[in-house]
Amino acid sequence: MEITAAFEAVRSNPGPVEVVSDSTYVVNCFRDRWWEGWLARGWKNSQRKPVANRDLWEPFIDLVVERGDVTFRWVKGHAGDRWNDMADRLAVEAGSLQTGRTGDSTPETVGAPDKIGGSSSHSGGRGSGGRGSGGRDSGGRDSGGRDSGGPGGGATARPYVGHAIGVFGHRPLELGGYDHHETEDRVRARFVEILSAKQQLDQDLVVISGLRLGAEQLGAEAARHANIPYVAVLPFPKPDAVWPQPARRRFAELVSSARDTLTLEKTAPSDKRRVGAALARRDGWLARHLDEAIVVWDGQDPRLGKLVRSLETHLGEDVWLVDPR
Repeated sequence: MEITAAFEAVRSNPGPVEVVSDSTYVVNCFRDRWWEGWLARGWKNSQRKPVANRDLWEPFIDLVVERGDVTFRWVKGHAGDRWNDMADRLAVEAGSLQTGRTGDSTPETVGAPDKIGGSSSHSGGRGSGGRGSGGRDSGGRDSGGRDSGGPGGGATARPYVGHAIGVFGHRPLELGGYDHHETEDRVRARFVEILSAKQQLDQDLVVISGLRLGAEQLGAEAARHANIPYVAVLPFPKPDAVWPQPARRRFAELVSSARDTLTLEKTAPSDKRRVGAALARRDGWLARHLDEAIVVWDGQDPRLGKLVRSLETHLGEDVWLVDPR
């Protein structure tokens, strides 16, 4: 419906149009020129699979290219933008009453906002090897510059240069334990395989890792093995302070090998509850500053399931799932 709404807006307005949407799926297709890769590959995505929703995309892309006077801008949903909130209320009202509105001015009365919140991208199937039909294919790279707003800030500048792919997933216990084991090797090898393939498509690929024990460190190690730069994004200073010495040495080695290290909050939390909140803020910040993500998930852990849904809200289909089993 987000594709259809944007298409109808463009088709209904003959003059120059700026489409403002909270859908990264719609905005990135044109702003980052995904469609060029789709056409070059005969309507295949970067994984060589048929592009989802081609019947909706094809006439929309044709119209935008033919006109040449349509631009796209992303805004965060449910975040106080006047017109995004108005569009949300109108959509909720139309869904509830099954009636639409027409007009060229702001309605005097309108329904209540959506209680659920969040912009929903189109759904797709999941598999252990990943997913994606709308992968970012070319152009549209964000420039550097630090996000002065921190994890709760409103700044949108990318704090690192390159096509950013984040790595997330299970902690050591869910991966087989803290000692060296087969599952760890298998997950690291899968990371290497995926990252090496993606570097063929995006030579400015940069891996983003929080360097937490488990999948996040394995992702950073895989990046190092594949000669791909990685950036460490830490939720607060010295997140390894309570870890055993072997784990702290491994963490320090990974930090020293990182191309850059960003620390999002100035002070360390004082208890476990605040640690959990800081990690959740870190995950939200990362979701807003990534192009893609890889999540090592067995499909069962509810905490990771929540993270996957959050990433999908921000990144659409550019979320790869790796089954550690």
